[in-house]
Amino acid sequence: MRPGFRQSMAWLHTWAGLVTGWVMFAVFVTGTATYYRADISLWMRPELRAGPSDPIPAAERGIAYLKTHAPKAMAWYVSVPQPDRPVIGVYWMDSLEAPLGQALLDRETGTPTRARDTQGGDFFYRFHYELQMMPTLGRWIVGGAAMILLVALISGIVTHRRIFADFFTFRRDKSAQRGWLDAHNVTGVLALPFHLMITYTGIVTLGLMYMPWGVTAAYKGDDLRFFVESAQSTTWRPAAGRPAEALPLAPLLARAQGEVFEPLEMVIVNNPGDAGATVVAVFEEPHGLAHQHPQIAFDAVSGAVVERVGTMKPAAHVFTSFMGLHEAHFASPVLRALFFLCGLMGAATIATGLVLWSVARMPKAGEAPRFGLRLVRGLNIGTILGLPIGMAAFFLANRLLPVDLAHRATWEGGVFFGAWALAALVPLARPHRRAWVEMGLSAGLLFGAVPIVGALTTDRGFDFLAFDAAMLGLGLVLALGARAVSLYEGRRAAARAARPAGGLAPEGLVKA
Repeated sequence: MRPGFRQSMAWLHTWAGLVTGWVMFAVFVTGTATYYRADISLWMRPELRAGPSDPIPAAERGIAYLKTHAPKAMAWYVSVPQPDRPVIGVYWMDSLEAPLGQALLDRETGTPTRARDTQGGDFFYRFHYELQMMPTLGRWIVGGAAMILLVALISGIVTHRRIFADFFTFRRDKSAQRGWLDAHNVTGVLALPFHLMITYTGIVTLGLMYMPWGVTAAYKGDDLRFFVESAQSTTWRPAAGRPAEALPLAPLLARAQGEVFEPLEMVIVNNPGDAGATVVAVFEEPHGLAHQHPQIAFDAVSGAVVERVGTMKPAAHVFTSFMGLHEAHFASPVLRALFFLCGLMGAATIATGLVLWSVARMPKAGEAPRFGLRLVRGLNIGTILGLPIGMAAFFLANRLLPVDLAHRATWEGGVFFGAWALAALVPLARPHRRAWVEMGLSAGLLFGAVPIVGALTTDRGFDFLAFDAAMLGLGLVLALGARAVSLYEGRRAAARAARPAGGLAPEGLVKA
């Protein structure tokens, strides 16, 4: 490590950014996409039509389905239709160890929907904090990378004394290294508060998993009691062990709606068919930072209110506020668009930093790059352009795979990872600079094809104008980027051809 504090911070910033860069680029890109998770899910289920729906009859249809298909479950969950999710989602839990069963129902008939099987926008949502791995392993990897990224951000602020002055300087044609450095500074400074906020809050949202010792010591492993006492959940009432007939659902939900002036989001029935059964009405979170859902629990047999989730404790309120800030549930359409743009700049900051690392270590003319540099350059292309190729292939698979294909959602995920893996192998077989051009053009063409294929394979045409425009915009940006690299390489080749044997370029020649 070099002597001096700033030099040490520069070393730390460089290597912290490289070590976590590929993972955090993928996290930033997929996390940014989830700001429009509902829009992505609607596009990926073109058989559904968005629109208003009465939540109480929908909840009754969901409960009726569960009575028939999961009569012995210990808990039922019914997610009522929302304007951006026009289906009834039913889930059931047979035991604490068993995975949740689930089905999607038509909101008008209560029968299984004929919409195609897909994870929709939830695929990117889960990827951005679990990497589609085993949940615990994926969250630890993402959390560790986010912690190192936070170190890289802070050390970068210390390193760049003129960081705000450099924001107004962009010397694209001075040299490759100077241009990438200026691009790194501009994208990093422009959304610096967002980068710090989103990285820190992302770590905090998983804080109980990383540091569980306080809850474990205070509650002796009884995590449910922790959530109840912090006013994040209702109390679980044990089963009485004898059957009993529950009251009709609609009057209970109507009473709950009379108390809470927020839209109904979910209905939970604990111990269905038992004398100790409870019905919990869960409402959407009030507009604001805190990620809190008002809840009212009824005795399913007598109809008495047994619990209301009130104001959260201060620590829980702070925690849920961090979660709400990270997920931007409170954001208006304009603010959500601003979050989206800041997320894109975060991805651009990481991408330009990765490229800058390799450009700064390019060997002199005539020297072959070492294995480590070739590996980093290949990983850069495989991540920066391979991930968008995988995402575009994911959207195309949604339209091209047969609608009735078994395990269709799994196949879509397989196409995503398969296309990404293939795109990551291409740079190993092609010249480095040609790989940038070819991969950029491929990504641009694939994104441009998404709205066209979508219009040709469904009866919706171009109903999803905002989504289609976003796909075309991304495709255009990627294609123009590939063209810019091609033109830059053309100027470099012309400069090399015109350079005299002595190595001095003629006056007025475009600099490489």
